[in-house]
Amino acid sequence: MINDSRLEYIFIRTCIVFLHYLTPVSIIYTVFLIASYIFGIPRPHIPLAINVIAVAESLFYLVVFLPYSAYLQRAAVHPPVPSRAERKALFEKCYKFIPDPDTYLDRWFLGAPQEEIKHDNVKEFIQWAFFNRDGEAGDDEEELGEYVAAYETLVGRKFEPGRGKAESLRLTLDPIDMLHRSLAWYMCVGFVDLLTYINLLRAGFHFHRTSLSRFFTLFPFRPQTVLTTKRSPVKYTTYWHRPHTSTTHLPVLFIHGIGIGLYPYVPFLSDINSAKDLPSGDGSGGQIGIIALEIHPVSFRLTHAPLSPAVLCAEIASILNQHGYSRVVLATHSYGSVIATHLLAHAETAPMIADMVLIDPVTILLHLPDVAYNFTRRQPQSASQHQLWYFASMDMGVAHSLARHFFWSENVLWKEALEGRDVTVSLAGRDLIVNTEAVGRYLAEGSEDADDERDVEIMPDVSEEGGLLVQEGWKHRPWRGKGIDILWFDDLDHAQVFDTPATRRPVLEAIRAYSENGGNGPGTAVAVDGSQ
Repeated sequence: MINDSRLEYIFIRTCIVFLHYLTPVSIIYTVFLIASYIFGIPRPHIPLAINVIAVAESLFYLVVFLPYSAYLQRAAVHPPVPSRAERKALFEKCYKFIPDPDTYLDRWFLGAPQEEIKHDNVKEFIQWAFFNRDGEAGDDEEELGEYVAAYETLVGRKFEPGRGKAESLRLTLDPIDMLHRSLAWYMCVGFVDLLTYINLLRAGFHFHRTSLSRFFTLFPFRPQTVLTTKRSPVKYTTYWHRPHTSTTHLPVLFIHGIGIGLYPYVPFLSDINSAKDLPSGDGSGGQIGIIALEIHPVSFRLTHAPLSPAVLCAEIASILNQHGYSRVVLATHSYGSVIATHLLAHAETAPMIADMVLIDPVTILLHLPDVAYNFTRRQPQSASQHQLWYFASMDMGVAHSLARHFFWSENVLWKEALEGRDVTVSLAGRDLIVNTEAVGRYLAEGSEDADDERDVEIMPDVSEEGGLLVQEGWKHRPWRGKGIDILWFDDLDHAQVFDTPATRRPVLEAIRAYSENGGNGPGTAVAVDGSQ
């Protein structure tokens, strides 16, 4: 993310204005062009290139965006409704970790006045959140009443009977908000994709494409990928691979976040092996292997819908098996933590995941409104918020992925799911998406050495925090490599940890340590990768 200086604000707003209004200006000019030909209206000499661009932008809007955006508005196919026992267990788990009840309701109800949040409004929200549906309560009326009463206890007041004017944020039921992207923007995406291709090749990675029959299912098209001879073993997922030649370390699986693909991560991926040479089978020195997946539906492309968790996990397992990787260190950024949640829950992939590094994870305490509200509903004010809103939130593919394929109860990552693994979580103090203070306190509560005054200063327990211990010391606790570690970057925003070598270093050291420890552990040996 960019910073919030005045110069950066002017820059990002200028970019948005140019990219957003290029299409309407092109349409107006094209109409004038057609009229001038039909009615013989005199017009100044304009270069042919401008005429071609204007007509192309107009056609792209009319032929691609309008029908495609209407198609994307189709209703979501929600997961099966959990049993009553499962719903109750999930509700109680969420209820336990709500640091600020008033903010919780305010954000989920989009800032509506308290007096407009009435009994039926809350019941409607609960139906979406825990029953995966809307409509009449039917046989669930009693259970819904119990949950509404629990919320009344939480906020310390009774909800008035009936329905108020408040509207709740129900991500997978609400209409999808998206903005048109000009053809020029997609050409920029294609150019950045080409730069990524060149940079990763120079860093020793090899691209693995899907079948050439799928060439036209991804836009912008990727002509450079036709040149590669290496095939992905699966139908949808492409990836970059750097061979694993170390006999003492585990390879790394990296999953990126929402954005322009792997381009921002190239220095990070290159640096994983930059610190030292590692032993290999022939004694000549080796390297940690890396598989970096490409998740196209959240990479500013026009492509297929996000894969279901089962299909995606099966594809990832096939990719790992293709290279003989029985266990890997998992590193994810932002949206990549969604996929991490599914990998941990999937029977085939869970044993393949050794230790993990979660950078700016969005799935921990996902029941809190911050991620959904900040990404999809907040009106942008600062430069970074405008960058997030226009380039990510309003992108057609991203908006559709979140509004029709992002089911919070499937994606939420609880601390219990991390047990049995060493996990490092990198959090940014100025994160404009995630409530990192709440996430950090949740992860630190009850962790080993949490009460060790030799390392940290413990603040007193504050009951108003909904049971969460206020432990400011967790921000400064030394990295231990055991249990859950937190790397806190007080002055960074979302994704800025990748910007400089100094901020990348602690994250890279955690990945290398996990790779080394896992590789030396019993029963974790991984064959040296002979495939490229």
